[in-house]
Amino acid sequence: MAFGMSGCVVRRRPAIPWSSAVQVRPVVQPRGAAADGADLEVPEFNLALEPLAALMVPVRMAPPRPRVPPAPSPAPAAPVAAEGKPPAPTIAPQLSQAEFAAAQQETNESMDIAEKNLAATSGKRLNAAQSDLVSKIKGFLKDAREAARAGDWGLARNLAKKAQVLSEELLRSV
Repeated sequence: MAFGMSGCVVRRRPAIPWSSAVQVRPVVQPRGAAADGADLEVPEFNLALEPLAALMVPVRMAPPRPRVPPAPSPAPAAPVAAEGKPPAPTIAPQLSQAEFAAAQQETNESMDIAEKNLAATSGKRLNAAQSDLVSKIKGFLKDAREAARAGDWGLARNLAKKAQVLSEELLRSV
């Protein structure tokens, strides 16, 4: 019962405060006439040990399983497009004529602004972060052009807007 009520061993306060602790050296007893150890009795140990062979018996119920490397999984075959089969359609939101025209105009404007900003920084010396921005901008512009060619003007607008925002950030940092 007392053990359970003593509290946490780690958080328990020491019996004496460490600030008042003093280093103590042991007192060495002077050696008397029996310093040579002649009158000391040597303890006698009676150890009864069993032979080790009887103790060490390997116990194995079943033979070990053979190690077989896993069979290589066959590589997935590349989809072969059958002749005469059209490519899979892309899923794009349907835009009304007004939304289509607005998306097309916004895409072209954003791409023009991004290209103009890239051209403004082309002759300047860029650090690593700025060079990384340039490569990202060019990637977004390339993807926006591909989306526009595919007719996905919503995606093209988003990619062109990203390229524009990054190009404006690049222009401010130069």
